[in-house]
Amino acid sequence: MRHDEVLSLFLKRVRCSVEYKPNSEVLAALLKSCAAISAIRFGSVLHGYALKLGHVSCQALCKGLLNLYAKSGALDHCNKLFGEMDQRDPVIWNIVLSGLAGLKGHEAEVMRLFHSMHMVNEAKPNSVTVAIVLPVCARLQDLDAGKSVHSYVIKSGLESHTLAGNPLISMYAKCGVVCCEGYAAFNSIEFKDVVSWNAVIAGFSGNKSPEEAFKLFHTMLRGPIQPNYATIASVLPVCASLEENAGYRYAKEVHCHVLRRVELVEDVSVINSVMSFYLRIGQTEKAEFLFRNMKSRDLVSWNAIIAGYASNGEWWKALELFSELVSLEMVNPDSVTLVSVLPPCANVHNLQVAKEIHGYVLRHPGLHEDTSVGNALLSFYAKCNYTQAALGTFLMISDKDLISWNAILDAFSESRSETHLVNLLHWMLREGIRPDSVTILTIIRSYAAVSRVKKVKETHGYSIRFGLLQCDAGPTLGNGMLDAYAKCGNMKYAANIFEGLSEKRNVVTCNSMISGYVNSSSQDDAYAIFSTMSETDLTTWNLMVRVYAENDFPDQALSLFHELQVQGMKPDTMTIMSILPACAHVASVHMLRQCHGYVTRACFNDVQLNGAFIDIYSKCGSVFCAYKLFLSSPQKDLLMFTAMIGGFAMHGLAEEALRIFSDMLELGVKPDHVIITAVLFACSHAGLVDEGWKIFNSIEKLHGFQPTMEQYACVVDLLARGGRIKDAYTFVTSMPIEANANIWGTLLGACKTHHEVELGRVVADHLFKIEADNIGNYVVMSNLYAADARWDGVMEIRRLMRNRELKKPAGCSWIEVGRRKNVFIAGDSSHPQRSTIYRTLSTLDQLMKEPFHF
Repeated sequence: MRHDEVLSLFLKRVRCSVEYKPNSEVLAALLKSCAAISAIRFGSVLHGYALKLGHVSCQALCKGLLNLYAKSGALDHCNKLFGEMDQRDPVIWNIVLSGLAGLKGHEAEVMRLFHSMHMVNEAKPNSVTVAIVLPVCARLQDLDAGKSVHSYVIKSGLESHTLAGNPLISMYAKCGVVCCEGYAAFNSIEFKDVVSWNAVIAGFSGNKSPEEAFKLFHTMLRGPIQPNYATIASVLPVCASLEENAGYRYAKEVHCHVLRRVELVEDVSVINSVMSFYLRIGQTEKAEFLFRNMKSRDLVSWNAIIAGYASNGEWWKALELFSELVSLEMVNPDSVTLVSVLPPCANVHNLQVAKEIHGYVLRHPGLHEDTSVGNALLSFYAKCNYTQAALGTFLMISDKDLISWNAILDAFSESRSETHLVNLLHWMLREGIRPDSVTILTIIRSYAAVSRVKKVKETHGYSIRFGLLQCDAGPTLGNGMLDAYAKCGNMKYAANIFEGLSEKRNVVTCNSMISGYVNSSSQDDAYAIFSTMSETDLTTWNLMVRVYAENDFPDQALSLFHELQVQGMKPDTMTIMSILPACAHVASVHMLRQCHGYVTRACFNDVQLNGAFIDIYSKCGSVFCAYKLFLSSPQKDLLMFTAMIGGFAMHGLAEEALRIFSDMLELGVKPDHVIITAVLFACSHAGLVDEGWKIFNSIEKLHGFQPTMEQYACVVDLLARGGRIKDAYTFVTSMPIEANANIWGTLLGACKTHHEVELGRVVADHLFKIEADNIGNYVVMSNLYAADARWDGVMEIRRLMRNRELKKPAGCSWIEVGRRKNVFIAGDSSHPQRSTIYRTLSTLDQLMKEPFHF
């Protein structure tokens, strides 16, 4: 009969018979039921009833009352009754100790009461007393107090008792000294039971001694004591922490032992443990086989399999199992289920399931008040960029913890809402919640994204004042600070942090520093870090390839690209993206095709990468290879359309460029400034004045944004190439923004082409004021004067060049022949095949001069 039914039956009996007077034994039994269900008010009534009946002197009744008050937390009543008792045997002391030990925050009182019991000699502590006090020592991590209790155990001859020895093992294990003291306590137990073995195995496992734990498990198997469900639950995590192959082999042995014991096979908790092990090492098929063949499943089984699939990245499978659990309508999901299933929802952006979960939570107050569930919902909305929904969920969490605050700060950090982020941070500080390293990393990442170096410094100062950087065992926070300064371009502060992390540096530290130098185009500084690294990863090599490729050092970039493959690393999409500028710089179609072949074999289906290949193929002269790749790509984004239109424009194929642009608009892809500039460039180079003018007019009217300086320059070039020089000049002077050197330079080049000397002189005057040090402008104007035999103008331009100490750089060109790059500089004769080259050129020159006869 249940305890509440016992109390109900007693009430009915009392109401039915006024003369009914229960004896002390009945009242003691009723008090036991009250203690079991914490019915303190009912127990108090029984206390008064006992006083009226004169049963208060009964020891059994007094113990029942003491037990009720102690377990219910009514410490005043407990202490008062305890103090009024004349005879207090060990049972009475143990009742009070047990009650206090079960309440959080009363550990010091437990230890004081134990000391009093030991000193007053009223009743000696026994094995039960020791079993009550030792877990309190473990909770306090008070090894000295635990050793004092152990001393008493030895003096009292209790060390051989399992009731005293087992908690001693657990206490030493939790205090981190299981190898010596804990193992000694285990050996002192004369008749070890399964709890003894479980305690010592769990102790070694929890103290990172998996080999010793497994040896003890083998020793246990050879003895009379058989492992139970708790043994299996302790030993399987040991297998997971061993080297992969050894751990898997040992786990299979444990599994085989389970299969040989019918009682273990039928124990749900045992199969849950085995299943959890397989999930932990990624053996999801074996885990599901166990799950499907279980005779009965509890909620722990469902939670384990759902969480296991989620942790192995099989998001859809986790959601399928959750749906199956819900459809059974036999077991209701709990907080663990929901916390396990919400991350898969976020990873597949399944808003529908998440909303259903949120509704389920709101309908169940217990879940609604669970902070971990609220945090999981908050994280879901944050990861899916539903910032307002995340804020709403955050506000509904009644007991917000640091995880709640970090999650909402991260949500607004990702959405670049700096004002909201700062307001939330101030609110958090007013609530007395102190930021941890996760909070700091979120804040500095947000400020670094918008280059707010002053705010990064403030956050850095806070971290130092509150010891967060010093307490950071690893370099995680330091790396975050370094990365933030590097992204803000403050390499001086980044270098200072890098030096300060000299004892903690890891690959991430060095990569962050190299990344900063990459963004500041400091390839020498990047190489200085790279050359000192004892350990590198693919990110390191990608950064080094990129810094050389982007700073016109293609040979070094290609050399590093080959070297990383020699080191056994496989290039990823970022590696290929990093090397492509080097391929473009040397116009190496051969190298480009090698990279493209690798991407195809590696099945890199990356739209951005395809766009980059289209761009580089076009720049290397293989526009039809670019077009073939464009057609074969099933997914096309704005970047790919831009690259293809730019490629056609570069090769003078304006009609094709316009056709691609038209197709893009029909697909509903919204253009940006870059692609419109590319289309205008195509029109200008092909002389399609009307088409180009139409596109320019559509920028504001159709697409809703203002033309850029580059687009104005394209229109000037468009009109100039069409011979409409004066229209181009009128267009420039009527622009709503002041023309830059590029536009005036374009107009000056057109004046030279069409021999417009006077207009060219006016344009040159504007150009020399804006860009006085560009020698190319002076050369163009000088050539314009010379073509019209205006030698006085030529002399004037040359005088200006001398006064401003301008010198024309030597011309340079190169060509790849037989996979080798050949460089030619004007005035240089160092090429090893120069004799053959000059002889061939001389022959060609003679042939060109000879008359051609049909």
